[in-house]
Amino acid sequence: MSIPFRREDPLPPGAVEEIAPGLRRILCGNPGPFTFRGTNTYLIGRGGDVAVLDPGPENPAHRAAILRATEGERITRILVSHTHHDHSQGVPGLVAALGGGVPTHGFGPHMTPAGEGGEGGDHAFIPDRRLADGAVLEGADWRLTALHTPGHCANHLCFALEMDGASGVLFSADHVMGWSTSVVSPPDGDMTAYMASLAKLAARGEADRLYLPGHGPALPEPHAHVAALAAHRREREAMVLDALRRAGPGATPEALVPPVYGPELDPRLVRGAARSLLAHLIKLEREGVVERDGPGWAAR
Repeated sequence: MSIPFRREDPLPPGAVEEIAPGLRRILCGNPGPFTFRGTNTYLIGRGGDVAVLDPGPENPAHRAAILRATEGERITRILVSHTHHDHSQGVPGLVAALGGGVPTHGFGPHMTPAGEGGEGGDHAFIPDRRLADGAVLEGADWRLTALHTPGHCANHLCFALEMDGASGVLFSADHVMGWSTSVVSPPDGDMTAYMASLAKLAARGEADRLYLPGHGPALPEPHAHVAALAAHRREREAMVLDALRRAGPGATPEALVPPVYGPELDPRLVRGAARSLLAHLIKLEREGVVERDGPGWAAR
């Protein structure tokens, strides 16, 4: 099944898009091969009770854009979907700019130490309040339910929004995006958990009618997109197993990238692709389909 990617996103960095009354998006100017045009920051609520979801990286221009957009309002809390630098590193600067005392919320600190493969993680961020699966945050005219969705990152949260004029909205962060598939890089990324988290969102059915991701434009038909993502991963897994069998014992994830992804893969994405293939191999190992063979892998 092909994935119906959505890559049209005309919002300029620093500009404010009103998605619905009381729901706004600001795009950070941090484009890249893994961030698309940049990180999306969402403002939830208006007036005296505004929540900021994912302040983005440490970026003074983006912080200034958040403060401009909320001038005359009161930011009462800061939410973090997961502890990758491009989502949470901007928290301290924003808290300081607000004069301190604004509570932060997230699942918890980054779960894999930097020395054990937790690269890309923001190891400095520790939320003031830890949000377990199903935890609820309520504002003056909005309500958010945290959904633990590990896979891309072990402490990843999506948030389901209840607010007049914006019913059926789910902040899908980096778990489900429209512009690309998510990177799943072990050990903090886990393909078994990622597939389970996709199934968890699929099971919510018509409760969610619009996904607002961490990068790229909104997804107005999220159920078809989630189904396509799951089918794509199953197809990719079959390709990994076939390539491994053709390569023979001892093949490394790096060696499997060309036969699985083809020659047109952007060179900047090769390392990330190898990490994703490693995640597939670990999942297949748990299922008893492949095994480790020295520095590489072999089909059973």
